[in-house]
Amino acid sequence: MQQLLNQVFIRLILPILTVILASSLFATSALATGVYQIPNLTAGDSTWVVDQGEVISRINEGQISGNFDDLAKKTGNEVRFVTIRRLDYGETPDSFAKSLFDRWFPTPEAKANQTLLVLDTVTNGTAIISGEQVKSLLTDEIAISVAEETLAAPLRDGNKYNQAFLDASDRLVAVLSGQPDPGPPQIVDKVQVEGTFKKAEETDKGNATAWVVGLLIAATIIPMATYYIYLAVQPSSEG
Repeated sequence: MQQLLNQVFIRLILPILTVILASSLFATSALATGVYQIPNLTAGDSTWVVDQGEVISRINEGQISGNFDDLAKKTGNEVRFVTIRRLDYGETPDSFAKSLFDRWFPTPEAKANQTLLVLDTVTNGTAIISGEQVKSLLTDEIAISVAEETLAAPLRDGNKYNQAFLDASDRLVAVLSGQPDPGPPQIVDKVQVEGTFKKAEETDKGNATAWVVGLLIAATIIPMATYYIYLAVQPSSEG
């Protein structure tokens, strides 16, 4: 009777453990974002922010979109911000931005007055790409500074995503409107005196860490459980 119960137990528990592990692996890989998972758009489209990383508040997204919409109407120069949670394996922010830029704007004419800024929220990696027509205003030097200084500085200072994108949008609007470049933010060294509680906008990275920890635990527990179950169902040598 005991042996029968053990066999029933092992037939029930092993499939469940296998499903849990497989689901964890699938969910982790599903977090990655490919170019074709981003909604398609074309030049002149009124979509200015694609926040798949969910790091920009609705109020600030509306403010940024309004500023970019005004810029497009006044100058014809268009800017898009894209945030994603995780890049596909082997992808970089630069390669992702280029592929998306080519997909959205497939011809030199369509690319001419476009600017695209991309952020991967797992690594906080950034990339920026623009068309030839705007380079007289948005030079490569300024563009790199926007991505690596204006956008990145608030992220290094506690993952302040909203401030980062507001600062980047203000600088891009000024430059693409023909105004003097306000330059990158001033970096001030300061002692961290705030509490250590995690902010809401930092939880995405925490979730990614939790998945990794969960997988490691599953990889440890499942073999151990299988081994002990195997021992449990072995006939006793004394009998």
